[in-house]
Amino acid sequence: MYNLRGGFLVRPLIIALLLGAVGNLLPRLEEAYPITGAWMPHSMFPSRGEPQVATTILSTIASAVMTVVSIVFAILLMTLTLASMQFSPRIIVSFSQDRVTQQTLGIFLGTFLYCLAALPFAHAMPMPFEPVLTVLGSMLLSILCVAWLLFFIHHISQAISVNHIVDRIAQETESIIDETMPALRRYDRRDAIDQGPADADPRSVAILSTRSGYVRFIDTRRLVGLAKTAGVKIRVLRRVGHFVPRGVPVMTVSAGERLTKGETDALQTFFEMGPTRTLQQDVEYGVLQIVDIALKAISPAVNDPSTAISCIDQLSRILIRFAAREPVNAVTYDPPGVIRVSIPWLGFDRLLEAAFEQIRLYAKSDLAVNLRMLRALGDIASTIPDADTRRLLVTRGQRTVAGCASKFEADELVEMNLRLANLERIGAG
Repeated sequence: MYNLRGGFLVRPLIIALLLGAVGNLLPRLEEAYPITGAWMPHSMFPSRGEPQVATTILSTIASAVMTVVSIVFAILLMTLTLASMQFSPRIIVSFSQDRVTQQTLGIFLGTFLYCLAALPFAHAMPMPFEPVLTVLGSMLLSILCVAWLLFFIHHISQAISVNHIVDRIAQETESIIDETMPALRRYDRRDAIDQGPADADPRSVAILSTRSGYVRFIDTRRLVGLAKTAGVKIRVLRRVGHFVPRGVPVMTVSAGERLTKGETDALQTFFEMGPTRTLQQDVEYGVLQIVDIALKAISPAVNDPSTAISCIDQLSRILIRFAAREPVNAVTYDPPGVIRVSIPWLGFDRLLEAAFEQIRLYAKSDLAVNLRMLRALGDIASTIPDADTRRLLVTRGQRTVAGCASKFEADELVEMNLRLANLERIGAG
């Protein structure tokens, strides 16, 4: 369902079928109950009793709409090609999930189906019948299509703006953070993100992956339910976002001999895997999309530090939201005190490295990008009361300044040292 709702299939198809159904039912209602169209002013449809007029209007609108649909597809493909080449191929998925684009395709195709479904009802034999209300509906839909086409062009012109793209990816990533980590972070207690037993149980049975792909989603609830029913402990070896080749262990099960063949096969269905990563549970994937855009922007071929700075701003926003949320429990107990499932989840340190490490390595000779990175680290540190996390950010800032030391003169590093000093002051509490 996640894959379907994010493409050009489900939502456009639903809109088109609904409008097509209306185009089929409305003339039936008019023919069965003539009073439904009798209220229409005669001046709007002076040709009552001449079905060829209705046929002409409906067929003209249908053919015109299909012509516009080809234009919409051409605009869409051009946008996807431009965005893929200029920014990153990863963001194509974000464009396919755009609701305005999906609604545009649905409305235009639905108008075509509406007219097509209504055409057979305008007949001259045995008695002339002109579905005036249905024709009026087709005319209103055609006006809607014209207005929606203008809105779609305006939307696409904004959608290919890099600031808009990065902001949308950041919003989607924050939504995933809120969904997977709904509770606010509590710093009044000791964080114990248990990653499960340090050493694997020698009696554990390895469950091999039956297919190759990236782990997109792990159904923790069903894993715990099966583990409790079978009386076993499950240790997941790969977290969301990792690639698992076929035949490689994806989990181990203590006392695995208790599992039946059906239960062993069911374990595979609790993992959603595919050829590409998605944002179902993978917060890191959203960060990597923004990092890709930043890296291409600071490459010598593009040399666009302003775009990289915008990406760093959005990355700081994501990290602040992530740090403010309670980490996902890596170990699930059921009943209390009995370990059932242990799953490795992404931590703040790993997300911080994914967000800034590559940018730091590729932007050593760009003063503006490094200055904004130091400011972003300071912004993140100012929102985190945990001393250990702030020290991690300070270390990241020190590495950033150290990497630039050989690229710039001492007077050029003054501003960087000032921002580092501010970061260290925040880190010291």
